[in-house]
Amino acid sequence: MSNDPLLQPYQLKHLTLKNRIMSTSHEPNYSVDGLPKEQYRLYHHEKAKGGCALTMTAGSAVVSADSPEAFGNLHAYRDEIVPWLAELADACHGEGCAVMIQLTHLGWRTNWNKADWLPVVAPSPVREPAHRAFPKEMEHWDIDRIVADYAAAAQRMQAAGLDGIEFESYGHLMDAFWSPYQNRREDEYGGSLDNRLRFMWQVIDAVRDAVGDKFIVGTRMVADEQFDKGLSRAEGVEIARRVAASGKFDFINLIRGRVASDAELSGVIPVQGMASAPHLDFAGEVRAETKFPMFHAAKISDVATARHAVASGKLDMVGMTRAQIADPHIVKKTMAGHEDRIRPCVGATYCLDRIYEGGAALCVHNAATGREARIPHEIPPSDSPKRAVIVGAGPAGLEAARVAAERGHDVVLYEASDRAGGQINLLTGNPRRRELIGIVDWRLAELDRLGVEIRYNHYAEAADVLGQRPDMVIVATGGLPQPPEMAGDALTVSSWDILSGAVKPAGRVLVYDDNGGHPGMSAAEVIARSGAQVELITPERFFAPEIGGLNHVPYMTAFQETGTRITINTRVTGVRREGNELVVALGSDYSRTFTDTRRVDQVVVEHGTAALDELYHDLKSHSRNLGEVSYDALLGTGAIFPDRKPDAGFRLYRIGDAIASRNIHAGIYDALRYGLRW
Repeated sequence: MSNDPLLQPYQLKHLTLKNRIMSTSHEPNYSVDGLPKEQYRLYHHEKAKGGCALTMTAGSAVVSADSPEAFGNLHAYRDEIVPWLAELADACHGEGCAVMIQLTHLGWRTNWNKADWLPVVAPSPVREPAHRAFPKEMEHWDIDRIVADYAAAAQRMQAAGLDGIEFESYGHLMDAFWSPYQNRREDEYGGSLDNRLRFMWQVIDAVRDAVGDKFIVGTRMVADEQFDKGLSRAEGVEIARRVAASGKFDFINLIRGRVASDAELSGVIPVQGMASAPHLDFAGEVRAETKFPMFHAAKISDVATARHAVASGKLDMVGMTRAQIADPHIVKKTMAGHEDRIRPCVGATYCLDRIYEGGAALCVHNAATGREARIPHEIPPSDSPKRAVIVGAGPAGLEAARVAAERGHDVVLYEASDRAGGQINLLTGNPRRRELIGIVDWRLAELDRLGVEIRYNHYAEAADVLGQRPDMVIVATGGLPQPPEMAGDALTVSSWDILSGAVKPAGRVLVYDDNGGHPGMSAAEVIARSGAQVELITPERFFAPEIGGLNHVPYMTAFQETGTRITINTRVTGVRREGNELVVALGSDYSRTFTDTRRVDQVVVEHGTAALDELYHDLKSHSRNLGEVSYDALLGTGAIFPDRKPDAGFRLYRIGDAIASRNIHAGIYDALRYGLRW
């Protein structure tokens, strides 16, 4: 029996949880028609296989038809969900992992122009900024039917064999009744705290009548909105006391803050550059005051912090949710004494930003997450070891080398510079984004364990590669910055120049971002924080379209704190020098007659990268497949490299930015899915 506090079992009512690590409720947007089918099941099953004690599904499952999904929420109001959840529960139970689900009515946190176009409801007609609906004030018949919907949904969850449920009580309908800001009613549901809690008591009573006393029911609740017009700490902790003393609930899953806007959401779900575990001490304080089972998650990204949370008595169960998106095998590796091999969550929050933009959750550097049906988290060995040469040690090349070595291939990795990392080394030039280096450091440690040779300061040419007599060649040489189409581009510098420190910001700076992603935004942030006067200009119709809401927050904070000017719908058409100034000509896609100018000291441009593909083209004619890839086979089955030149000795392909300007995840996904097929 381990003495590790994280690996001790926890008794929750009749349920024994085998350790203290859980995955809290969140919506990965893997549902199909509101149902948790194969992708959803396999995602949770992987965490169960990885040793997680409790996986909490849905974020949240909606109990009523007039709570239309905002980002792939499960439909707990439909009987069809029961067999799908039963299959998920059975799979996780088979690994010794408990399964619960979060139930909610979204209230104001959705919009009327979805699903059945029913009116959005809330305690009072107060609009949420994030989802922009103007809700109807709930009538008593709305309250009665939604209470009944909660009870019916809970029965479905019990019928599916789940171990329990929790109510979502932050930013949704239930806690909207608690909030003095949202609840402006003058009837028995408004005013005093007793009145504002009336809806919650009706719901829990109806649910207990439906599922009995033995089924586990908790609440993921806010105990302090950190908002001067909202729920105070004093009232929030009093609600927690009443929940604990009621005998009707079995645990509290604590939240601090609001989620009504992107800025507030980032306080609840911090991104890179923000404090680790910012609300852990508060959760411990509430646990001490209530003496009640306490769960919590908020940027608890590493095992050491999670262990401290339990050992210090702050928490009973630790939510490591994004951390398990990065590595669903955290517990298994900890049990085996391999904490150093845990793939780190680097705080990029690519997972959540994709969800809030309507995509499915993906980890920035674990391309297997969400793709478990086709891609394993543990790399299987190859039946026929080969000699592999990989050129370029950016994230894509490092991943290619890791996968090849795990497969048992003999790997040589060339890198032209004196260190690995590629463009990640540029992105970490923004101090706030230094956590990204974990993508590189983890892979370097894995390559060291696997005995992969990295040849630094070696600009590999075709002769070098051919001299290795390879069976497989992977070109991961990345790209170089390319300017947007404009006159006078020789007078500009790139975002790379700024982030690398090769060029210092100078006076009045115009940043022209014709990409809409992190590189231009990071450069603008670094320039603004240096004290320069900055204007960021983009031809996009809205600001930074490739960056989701959570990552938008720290950029916007920097820009507003530094007085950075932002101009959208405007294109830079040229730059010329007049004396000591640069004159920037501006145009528009919307009007042929629109023109304007800016006079600045420096122009910084961002337009993605141009593939650095000379080596690839030099090797094509020597390769067995002439560089060709069968996409039909790649997306299905069969040989992915056609034999176009059968007498040639090696096959060739390229990945990441060596193909075209994309992002970190794309390069890592390339490396992984190709590497598993040879």
